[in-house]
Amino acid sequence: MHIDWPLLAIVALIFAFAGWIKGVIGLGLPTIATGLLGAFIAPVQAAAIVVLPALITNVWQMWSGPGLVALLKRLWPMLACVIIGTVATAGIVTKSDVRLTVGLLGAALMIYAAHALIGARFTVARGGEPLIGALAGLATGIISGATGVFVVPTVPFLQAIDLSKDELVQAIGITAFTSALALAVGLGVHGGLNAGAAVPSGVAVVAGLAGMWLGQIVRDRLSLDAFRRWVLIGLFGLGASMAVRGFL
Repeated sequence: MHIDWPLLAIVALIFAFAGWIKGVIGLGLPTIATGLLGAFIAPVQAAAIVVLPALITNVWQMWSGPGLVALLKRLWPMLACVIIGTVATAGIVTKSDVRLTVGLLGAALMIYAAHALIGARFTVARGGEPLIGALAGLATGIISGATGVFVVPTVPFLQAIDLSKDELVQAIGITAFTSALALAVGLGVHGGLNAGAAVPSGVAVVAGLAGMWLGQIVRDRLSLDAFRRWVLIGLFGLGASMAVRGFL
């Protein structure tokens, strides 16, 4: 079996960095990794490599929080709609050029993060969470199936329902795990997964977990306000990377 050592080295560096970011702010691994890998390989290949490390790092993240069962009961309408939307549209990423869509999503994410950083916060009342969460989940699923990116609009929604720092990180992990699992199913159904991604994915898992462990050390030292600020900065950075991918 031929092993592309330069590609594996690139994968390891990218996922160590993306894992570190995820460890600090609870998100960003798939978006960062997919964006950086896109400079070296095709989007569908990048999506196939990202699926396994996204699943495993998010299993760790969702199990390490304080209230898995309570969050599942609270977020299930959103999660169900994420699955429906992703599986239904996952064929798009394997067949089309989605750069413009990714760029527009990145611009929207930058606007949201900038708006929140200057002090404006969106809130969702507890009674409205099931409906708004379901709509956010369906939109995220459609976007994930079309682009391989599952950040918008579920992360802004999760920030709007007033979770604690640990709950927010755990909720992001639950959502990202659900999205990654649905994307894996969708890519499998539409022929986007292949054996050639196995070795790079294995390297990505190890590097991503190592980076995530280091990032969690940093996160544990942050106050709640500092953590939320860094999440927003991270979202702005993710949006910028998506915009660059889409428009340049």
